[in-house]
Amino acid sequence: MIHVGITGGIGSGKTTVAKIFEALGVPVLYADTVAKQLMNTSQPLQQELIQNFGAAIFQGQVLQTAVLAGIVFKNPEKLAQLNAIVHPAVIAYTQQWFQQQTTPYVIKEAALLFESGTAKGLQYVIGVTAPYALRVQRTMHRDGVSREQVLERMDKQINERIKMKLCDVVIENGLHSSILPQVLNLHHQLLEGGLR
Repeated sequence: MIHVGITGGIGSGKTTVAKIFEALGVPVLYADTVAKQLMNTSQPLQQELIQNFGAAIFQGQVLQTAVLAGIVFKNPEKLAQLNAIVHPAVIAYTQQWFQQQTTPYVIKEAALLFESGTAKGLQYVIGVTAPYALRVQRTMHRDGVSREQVLERMDKQINERIKMKLCDVVIENGLHSSILPQVLNLHHQLLEGGLR
């Protein structure tokens, strides 16, 4: 089984691309969703998060993502601390999930594939890119946040150009690009044994 990653900067459309693969019958693990799920269900993880970021990040057993984001996106050390706590749990979950799949290839969608070091465990990484202004606009609309908040988040990720150079193949997701033919082409290549 081939392990494939999908990554891209915030607002690039990586989740949209992953959903197309999913519609084609490919199992997709969404790392952000898994991280939130684990933070809401794992008692040991919750205790560690409370010790490091305070009890206010949970209301009952429910993670208050806006409160946590307010702490970590303004402080690089706190963000690194959060990643050091959550990434190992997501990596362990992903390994178990990979072992349960039976299809020719599977996908892990994650914004921080390279930043977290998890790209090393994948045979291929597909990058998704879009023009900077479009990424900002999409994220503001999707998350209901200000331009400044989007730029703050972008600042915490690897530069888009560098990230795309690290990928094996790149899907263009601008206003004038159709992603469906690009995804179908990659899907057929992966079914045949690998990206060319």
